[in-house]
Amino acid sequence: MSRVKRGVTARARHKKVLRLTKGHRASSHKLYRRAHESLLHALSYAYRHRRERKGDMRRLWITRINAASRLFGLSYSRFMEGLKKASVVVDRKVLADVAVKDPQAFSRFVELAKGEAKKS
Repeated sequence: MSRVKRGVTARARHKKVLRLTKGHRASSHKLYRRAHESLLHALSYAYRHRRERKGDMRRLWITRINAASRLFGLSYSRFMEGLKKASVVVDRKVLADVAVKDPQAFSRFVELAKGEAKKS
């Protein structure tokens, strides 16, 4: 079996890792071993936080909807309950966007929710 020289492949892999850890602090972007460890942590954080971001966005939407609905004298939970009873199927992302960009349209949602709350 012929001999395989591995220098080129190893050099390429090391350069790739060092390039990916360019913005990291101290030796974690200069020394391969430290950089590789730093890269593994960075990738796991990125993966975890991509999922975490979804919860963060939902919390933001809920906060915005709550603030807007309270301007019309309705708490978030009563507002959402009223919409559910009125069979309005609009997700929180859209409601938050409407609350910020078009308060008049949001007020119509609030009136719908209030109407359903009074019925029961």
